[in-house]
Amino acid sequence: MNRIPIFIACLASLVVAGCEDYYDTANDPVVYGETYFEAGLKTDKACYKPGETVRFTLAGKPSGNLKIRYSHLGKTVYEEPLTSDCWSWTAPADDYKGYLVDLYEITGGEEKVRQSIAVDVSSDWTKFPRYGFLSSYGNLSQNRIEKNIDVLSRYHINGIQFYDWMHDHQRPLAGTPENPLPSWPDLMERTNYLSTVQGYIDAAHAKGMKTMFYNLAFGALDNAAADGVQEEWYLFKDRNHSEKDAHLLDAPFRSSIYLTNPGNPEWQSYLAARNNEVYGVFGFDGFHIDQLGDRGTVYDYNGNAVKLDEAYRPFIAAMKQAAPGKRLVMNAVSQYGQQKSIAPSETDFLYTEVWNECKTFAQLARVITDNDAYSGHTKPTVLTAYMNYARSNNSGYVNLPGLLLANATIFAFGGAHLELGEHYLANEYFPNSNLQMKSETKSALTCYYDFLVAYQNVLRDGGAFSTVEVTSADGKVSFAPWPAAEGSVAVTAKLFPDKEVLHFINFTEAVSMEWRDTNGTQKAPVPVTGCEIHIPVNQTVSNMWMASPDRNGGVAEPLEFVQSGNRVTVTMPSLAYWNMLVLEY
Repeated sequence: MNRIPIFIACLASLVVAGCEDYYDTANDPVVYGETYFEAGLKTDKACYKPGETVRFTLAGKPSGNLKIRYSHLGKTVYEEPLTSDCWSWTAPADDYKGYLVDLYEITGGEEKVRQSIAVDVSSDWTKFPRYGFLSSYGNLSQNRIEKNIDVLSRYHINGIQFYDWMHDHQRPLAGTPENPLPSWPDLMERTNYLSTVQGYIDAAHAKGMKTMFYNLAFGALDNAAADGVQEEWYLFKDRNHSEKDAHLLDAPFRSSIYLTNPGNPEWQSYLAARNNEVYGVFGFDGFHIDQLGDRGTVYDYNGNAVKLDEAYRPFIAAMKQAAPGKRLVMNAVSQYGQQKSIAPSETDFLYTEVWNECKTFAQLARVITDNDAYSGHTKPTVLTAYMNYARSNNSGYVNLPGLLLANATIFAFGGAHLELGEHYLANEYFPNSNLQMKSETKSALTCYYDFLVAYQNVLRDGGAFSTVEVTSADGKVSFAPWPAAEGSVAVTAKLFPDKEVLHFINFTEAVSMEWRDTNGTQKAPVPVTGCEIHIPVNQTVSNMWMASPDRNGGVAEPLEFVQSGNRVTVTMPSLAYWNMLVLEY
């Protein structure tokens, strides 16, 4: 439903001078004494295949006797001294693994992490999708295109949704495969350029990313008859086919969007042919399918009621049959059609745009666990979850505390968050760039995305959630089993055959338990330090370690603990927003 019921309010975002210049790398965050996007530790790609060469760069070699440490789930797999500001590492042959690479030194007998970065080694991006977006295709320079892709690469974004890149919904390619037009107006009358769309695709591919073109499953503009769209293919609000179902749009949009029946085989064949025209010109890797949620009672041309939530599965099957080598993902708006059609279909991962039916942190997590169940635990989830939504039609900044609490919840429960593009995404009209990120926010998000990648094998790769009753030894901190509760540290556990992973999310200072933080009022939690806790266990714990995106560059820290029967006592060094504690058996 990111097809937008937003009109004049959106226009403010379109006149923001050069939203493609949003990422001003001259003012990027300083972390560990270096700026992430210019002078920090970087890799040459967003993700890697097993055995591929990973190239690291620094703007300059830091002073001191630094070592490079490569680790997987808290265990060092290789170490070497830092001797240059650029070096390479051959990714291990094991597929679907996340690694953390950090630069550290020993000073005064203590280890100090100077910088860190994650590395995803996966042969297929849809195993651990980290989805970003693009939304503006003006006449951009190659340098600007590459800078925008570089930023997304630093966040390890491995798939990009090209929102509103197309011409008409029923005919996304402007021109013909033999003679594509060099530019065309999109629905909002913005001019899109072929060179920019192709430039973005090429730049993304060079970074190991995949590209997905956006379009509705069932959209046609008022000029569709001239393109061969038949009256019998539409959806109607009445049995007598006198009123088409439509997403009504006013100027400056070129047309309203009239809805066809996605279950109609002739429409499926028509759109599949149009998609193949797109593939004939652009190197897109797949089709990002959008919908508009529950449309109420709608009918086909013959007066039969159409169950849209069941019609998407045959539509997806037709798209796959027409282009079997391309990837597919479909937006389940408010979970509409997810269980019946989308999850059991040929989609490669699940994607949910969450709205007001999902208000609390607990409900947000539930979307991810429901999707896991709907797909038989075979498909990961990406959420489109618009932060600070009520503020998004005015200029301002993303509120960091609300963002980190939402991402901690999404990531801890195994999901990913579509939020990063040429600008931060806080609104269903993707070109809206009103809310920007301060340096502090860019810095924190970089750490969170490194964490998501480095520990993907315990965050997004199996395991079963359970409840656990953690208690504070001195009673000064309130720990509560999930679901989250205001004024407490929420705790959830995930069980693996050889380990238990506990997530601690700090809601002690939360002013609301609604994840969207729609007015940007969420408060930062007061850090908890030196908290001794008791954890119930039913096995002998052999090792324990902690990692946090808020601490020590995400590097795992071994913890001393004492086990007495079915209880382990351990001290967490600190807790800001989110800690992950791992008990190995």
